[in-house]
Amino acid sequence: MIITQVLPLALGAFALALLLAAWRLLIGPGMPDRILALDTLYINSLALLVLAGLQYGTTLYFEVALVISMLGFVGTVVLSKFLSHGDIAE
Repeated sequence: MIITQVLPLALGAFALALLLAAWRLLIGPGMPDRILALDTLYINSLALLVLAGLQYGTTLYFEVALVISMLGFVGTVVLSKFLSHGDIAE
């Protein structure tokens, strides 16, 4: 089947993207760059979890990806609001 051949390549590509986003998080010139890198990190980790769930044939990875997606979205919104207003609660 073609998915068994493509899945390792996709896992490798998303792992590389995860490393590049982590690099941007560490050396980002400004705070907005680091927030976007953090957002990209959690999106890439979601993709890796979904691909791992497909490879191993279990639904546990999909449930973990759902929890991470909710936490990542809230975290990105909170960090962006803090960056733009200087305070989270108004």
